Amino acid sequence: MDFAQAIKSCFSQYAGFTGRAPRSEFWWFALFQVIVVVVASIVHQLVGNVASLALLLPALAVGARRLHDIGRSGWWQLLSFTGIGVLVLIYWWVQPSGE
Repeated sequence: MDFAQAIKSCFSQYAGFTGRAPRSEFWWFALFQVIVVVVASIVHQLVGNVASLALLLPALAVGARRLHDIGRSGWWQLLSFTGIGVLVLIYWWVQPSGE
């Protein structure tokens, strides 16, 4: 999956927490999210905050689908509220598909 396909897929399933997302879709969307937020923050801090909020739901959805792809529940994303849990999530997100 290339960059444009990943973005299109994430926005077409922006609130879809079921199914699976391959690594490429997840990481291309993560890159897109960082670029958009950085550029929007350069324009104005308020624009950056709005962009972050607008991309939150699609990011959570693709994160949950990525966890489903490796055989985990999307609820594991709650680990991000802990400091060390983000490292665990990154480790899981880089794992190959668990078919």
